[in-house]
Amino acid sequence: MTDEEEGPPGGREAKKSKRKGSAADRPSTIRDVAAKAGVSVATVSRTLAGDYPVSAETRARVMAAVDSLHYVVNVHAKALSGRVAGPIALVLKDITGPSLAHVAAGAEEEAGSRGRLSLVCSTKGDTKREDDLVQLMREQHAAAVILVGGAVPDDAYHRRMASYAKALDCAGSRLVLCGRPPLPKGVPVTVVDYDNRGGAFQATAHLLTSGHQRVLFLGGTPGFSSADERRLGYHDALRAHGTPHDEGLDTSGDYTRKSGYLRTREALRAGVEFTAVFAGSDAVALGALAALREAGLRVPRDVSLVGFDDVPFAADLTPALTTVRVPYEELGRTAVRLALEREVGFTSDDHVVLSTQLVIRDSVRRAG
Repeated sequence: MTDEEEGPPGGREAKKSKRKGSAADRPSTIRDVAAKAGVSVATVSRTLAGDYPVSAETRARVMAAVDSLHYVVNVHAKALSGRVAGPIALVLKDITGPSLAHVAAGAEEEAGSRGRLSLVCSTKGDTKREDDLVQLMREQHAAAVILVGGAVPDDAYHRRMASYAKALDCAGSRLVLCGRPPLPKGVPVTVVDYDNRGGAFQATAHLLTSGHQRVLFLGGTPGFSSADERRLGYHDALRAHGTPHDEGLDTSGDYTRKSGYLRTREALRAGVEFTAVFAGSDAVALGALAALREAGLRVPRDVSLVGFDDVPFAADLTPALTTVRVPYEELGRTAVRLALEREVGFTSDDHVVLSTQLVIRDSVRRAG
């Protein structure tokens, strides 16, 4: 015997009611709003979309019904129909670093000023997670996916980025590489970068013109685009000032405080002669400063020091750090602006390089 046959009178109807649910235990639908407002479903849809004229009285009734029923528009359905603007997705390696956090802040500000939701995701350097996030954003009809941070521009990188770009383009989205190596022509991608090489040239030239002929360079990991560009800027300045390149002064490592500390300490213990340090990042400069002080050397009296990035703490150090300012927030704003301008049909540049600026403070003095 079935439950309906065995139950009390009215059991069948009760079962149907339980399966359907009542207004109190299920989300309100557009049909509920229409019934409460006494209008058609089409009128509710037009009122909420704001793309069709309705009378003030009708709009008031519809909005009162929306409020009383706590109706929430199905944004995913609207996205599929092309009636809602897609979000801006930022995919970062690490959201805790000050540089990348400023890129995200700039992107969020620009997206918000244009009425767009921004989503920030972290990969922790996991390429599989990056693959999954790009696919998810494609399925969510993101207006743009902005990948932020350096990368090694090998064949695998170019294949992955080209695959992302083509898949997003087919979905009506746009891939933006922010601070990442560009792709060959013909790939549907926007690139927003900054002048690593020029900034490193300025920093090294400032030390050389201050009379420092032996500059210890604490560069980044070889192979990464930003690190290689900064090393090239260092070499350019040496050549431009007729200063021989010394392999013993040219070091590589992570852009971390610990790396800066260990490399500077090692150079000092090995008896490497230098009167100035050019650190590939402000975090590295902070480590170098600690190692110099540990050795009884004062900055800038005994050794001059220059960093790269101009993160917030640079101006608060003692002495205040001379460094290269990178327009990180402007990078984020530009990435969003170019992606959204292309979305609405404006002609935008596909490759933009923002300038860097040497900020002179108190950590450099003339040699001798």
